[in-house]
Amino acid sequence: MNKELVIVESPAKAKTLTKILGRKYTIMASLGHVRDLPKSSLGVDVENDFAPQYVVPRDKGKTARELKKAALDAKVIYLATDPDREGEAIAWHLAQVTQSDHKPYWRVVFHEITDEAVKEAFQHPHEINEKLVDAQQARRILDRLVGYKISPLLWKKVRQGLSAGRVQSVAVKIIIDREREIQKFVAKEYWVIEAELTPGTKKEAFRATLVGLTDSKKLEIHNQSEATELQEILEKAEYSVLKVATKKLTRQPAPPFITSTLQQEAARKLRFTAKQTMAIAQQLYEGLPVGEEGSVGLITYMRTDSTRVATSAVAEAREYITGKYGADYIPAHARLFSGKVKGAQEAHEAIRPTRISREPARIKQYLNTAQFKLYDLVWKRMVASQMAAALFDSTTVDIEAKNKKSYLFRTNSSVNTFPGFMILYIEGKDEEDNEEKLPKLPKLTKDDALNLLGLFPEQRFTQPLPRYSEATLVKALEQYGIGRPSTYAPILSTIQEREYVNKTGGYFQPTELGVVVTDLLTQYFPNIVDVAFTAGMESELDDIASNKREWVSVIRDFYTPFDKNLQNAVQVIERVKLADQLVEETCPKCGKPLAIKMGRFGKFLACTGYPDCKFTKPFSLKTGVKCPLCGGDIIGRMSKKKRLFYGCSNYPNCHFVSNTKPLPQPCPECGGLLVQWGKQAKCIKCGYKGKLPQE
Repeated sequence: MNKELVIVESPAKAKTLTKILGRKYTIMASLGHVRDLPKSSLGVDVENDFAPQYVVPRDKGKTARELKKAALDAKVIYLATDPDREGEAIAWHLAQVTQSDHKPYWRVVFHEITDEAVKEAFQHPHEINEKLVDAQQARRILDRLVGYKISPLLWKKVRQGLSAGRVQSVAVKIIIDREREIQKFVAKEYWVIEAELTPGTKKEAFRATLVGLTDSKKLEIHNQSEATELQEILEKAEYSVLKVATKKLTRQPAPPFITSTLQQEAARKLRFTAKQTMAIAQQLYEGLPVGEEGSVGLITYMRTDSTRVATSAVAEAREYITGKYGADYIPAHARLFSGKVKGAQEAHEAIRPTRISREPARIKQYLNTAQFKLYDLVWKRMVASQMAAALFDSTTVDIEAKNKKSYLFRTNSSVNTFPGFMILYIEGKDEEDNEEKLPKLPKLTKDDALNLLGLFPEQRFTQPLPRYSEATLVKALEQYGIGRPSTYAPILSTIQEREYVNKTGGYFQPTELGVVVTDLLTQYFPNIVDVAFTAGMESELDDIASNKREWVSVIRDFYTPFDKNLQNAVQVIERVKLADQLVEETCPKCGKPLAIKMGRFGKFLACTGYPDCKFTKPFSLKTGVKCPLCGGDIIGRMSKKKRLFYGCSNYPNCHFVSNTKPLPQPCPECGGLLVQWGKQAKCIKCGYKGKLPQE
């Protein structure tokens, strides 16, 4: 009875805390939740105030028994689970499962696993926050009601094994709405004309773009005929500088990461999925062995929507910047960032390194490649956020082309006069940014005569909005107020695992299945896929957490109309037949096309001549690409988690495997295998990156 028991979620976190707290404490890991709603039934008593019926899952029975025994032998129990609603709920479930003999249970919360933060938390333990538990419980029950009530309907009317999620369905709807916008979009032709000009020698040549007439009238060029006519006029025009305007611009650094911006930037710069990013960030937070330091937490808690940073961390960053880059790179006052995310919990901190002095290069040898890349990103973003602004001289030159009418050409230049934070880090962009590519102009002054070296008309077409990538979808979910930091990654992975969307070239596209299911939900359960309604539900969950609403009433307000819609849908929805998804293979028995079918154990290929022909075979897709190891055929297969991967047909004799699509064209530099890497092609042999070959 002398030991004090500390329960955390993971063995890695337990190991790091053991180093900090010492032998006075017994530290054990629960491996996540030890109690949940049952898988085999609804587990919610809708007739009795939606009372949840929790069970200890079979695979958690041994862990629960070990924790209960340890609690019996301890004089006090500390619940040191993660500092968010999910962590609060895990702590509450742990207390319920292990409670005996009225032992004191205390909640300890820390946002970074460092000596100071952990010891401070243990000096100020508190009771479990029941309102945070209620908010998480309400979310779990809402999701269970939607999933377990709608899913059986989808099994009957669409396909066996389907499921619907409360928040995931909205994400799929957002992707489908964008896809339909793209399909309806009608591209319009237009032309641009650039002039190559020089005030003197060809070395001073620059280009300017025709923007209109000098009297401010716009000039639209609709087709080649109009472009040719204008070109003939402009070839005979006299060119001179009309105006030169230069102004000094400052660019401020981005704030430290929150969950959504970390996922976006990791997707842009590292090609990590949101799920990968969060898994790696969890490892960095919980602690990794770093040489003589032992196991240490490298970053603060990674599920946060606040950009606030501790004063001590800001001071450390400013001291580091001064020593590394000099006083010019430090602003006069420390930067303060305010949270712009709706419902942001300002008690949390932004994601930052626990020690600025722990430079990425210094600990690189102790991290794997993915861990290092993400830590490097977090570290640079935090340090850059406290650095001086970058300074630019931005110049705009208006040029007159005079031939009966006066035509206006314009060119811009941006010269970086002081790098500031950009010496360390520049935030990625979702779309191509031309500002970084503006050329330097020769010295020009008003009324300077210019020589025309050539005119370059170019046909262009208006473009639809792009499909969503991992980065832009997370950004949209955050802007709409759908989900919270802990839910973005599960949303993105779930909608792919359920095959409602596919990712092609790094962009989400809805599947036929996704469209059919979403259209049914839109017709019969409009609130489930409504952005505003779902965002409003998130606000109500926040109200529960802040003691403004009672959780039962929130669920009842949702469930009453939902149940009516469900009864109506059961009576009127007719069976939906999905079109066969054909593959480029024919049946060896009858010659008819093979199609992908869904069975009890996942996908398989079957003859479209069924029931006359009953040929089937395991699922695989031909790629037409040869294995770089043995020369066999590379084929696509489905993993146990229903994800497409590529491997050699000679397995198990050959173990070649790739998670990215192989391309038939060889590497132009070494002849190795090219794979699709986002919008680029990448060689797995020499690392070459370039444009995707034309199909």
